[in-house]
Amino acid sequence: MELWTSARRSKVIGVRVVLVYLVLLCTIGVESRKSSKWDCFEYAAVSCRAHSASVSDFGGVGDGTTVNTEAFQAATDHLSQFSSEGGSLLYVPPGRWLTGSFNLTSYFTLYLDKDAVLLGSQDESEYPLIEPLPSYGRGRDADGARFSSLIFGNNLTDVVITGANGTIDGQGELWWTKFRAGELNHTRPYLIEIMFSTNIQISNLTLINSPSWNVHPVYCSNVVVQGLTILAPVRSPNTDGINPDSCTNTKIQDCYIVSGDDCVAVKSGWDEYGIAFGMPTKQVVIRRLTCISPTSAVIALGSEMSGGIEDVRAEDITAIDSESGVRIKTAVGRGGYVKDIYVRGMTLKTMKWVFWMTGNYGSHPDNNYDPNAIPVIQNINYRDVVAENVTMAARLEGIAGDPFTGICISNVTIGLARNRKKLQWNCSDIAGITSEVTPKPCDLLSDQGPGKIGACNYPEDNLPIENMEVQTCSSMLVT
Repeated sequence: MELWTSARRSKVIGVRVVLVYLVLLCTIGVESRKSSKWDCFEYAAVSCRAHSASVSDFGGVGDGTTVNTEAFQAATDHLSQFSSEGGSLLYVPPGRWLTGSFNLTSYFTLYLDKDAVLLGSQDESEYPLIEPLPSYGRGRDADGARFSSLIFGNNLTDVVITGANGTIDGQGELWWTKFRAGELNHTRPYLIEIMFSTNIQISNLTLINSPSWNVHPVYCSNVVVQGLTILAPVRSPNTDGINPDSCTNTKIQDCYIVSGDDCVAVKSGWDEYGIAFGMPTKQVVIRRLTCISPTSAVIALGSEMSGGIEDVRAEDITAIDSESGVRIKTAVGRGGYVKDIYVRGMTLKTMKWVFWMTGNYGSHPDNNYDPNAIPVIQNINYRDVVAENVTMAARLEGIAGDPFTGICISNVTIGLARNRKKLQWNCSDIAGITSEVTPKPCDLLSDQGPGKIGACNYPEDNLPIENMEVQTCSSMLVT
């Protein structure tokens, strides 16, 4: 049990008094004799803050052309002094705020007004180069260093990125053009990347046109991603929606994603680098996700999964015009494992495949991967799936000599498209069971008969992240 000193207890009580005072002011409204207006707003967060400021206070100009990188960094650096005094909030008012990469601090909230648009600079010099992720060994686009994300954080505690559905626009088209033309020497920036951090909330925002991945918590614990709208052209390269990577205890819910790649991709490192780093992604819950991704998966597990992926739970998933439902991607040389995966309640409309697993994905960081590093894929459960206008029910391809095992599929009805494939279940090097699945599965998934396995196992216990409570916070600014 933690022992609190009387001084620390007094500080906490003082912070609580400040927060109660803010709530009262925001409730009754206050205007000073000098006609200064107190601008109050409420938001939902795991942590409320005792101090606040606007980026305008630090020279920021929201005209869409002034570069505000220094203003955002100065504001964040200034507010970092309050980390032990109730934390702080940086308010982004209405306007179009052009900026390059900036770093966050601990016990900190970045809040975007509903009419605020954060514009990612298209100038490469506005994105400092940082080292490759240790579990990847290189950048995803190129060898060596990578561009820092637009919003970046490292070794942080208690960070909230939220708003009243304000917008972060990565202005990615120029980056996509350079990437396709092979004109980039470094990996493109993500919109949001938080590394080696704990207690992270990213919520109630619209993210559009990311240069590459949108949201990338990596080496983190206790992560909540909620209420995001993520939009990218469906042919834009590598614009994954949300990618928890070597993270523990993550909740993703109530998100709407249109993507040029996987809507959600669970990852944990790449080949020999991920094996050596050895940090799995585990205890993930994904619920009430709606996805449109004509060339990729609604939820992907891998392909970078060399640190291991386990205990992933997905429910109430809706997909429209997407390539596949929940896809497992791996290869010889990956090592690691994908195990204890539980999916229930998927509604899929216009799909190429409902189920897709592949053991020959390829794509290695270099030629130094271990050909004897064989991934283990086991205990994969799907139940309660309804799909329509489907080209092919399943493409399930394990690894010769090391099959994917423990696959369970139950209570699945798949309506086929006019251009359906003649072979509906293409299976090799897998083993499992099914019950009440239409059309009839392949022989490697033996039919147990109606009701014999009922609902494939879905855990009834809650993950620890479910205990992370959100509260209503109030903040006040002088305008």
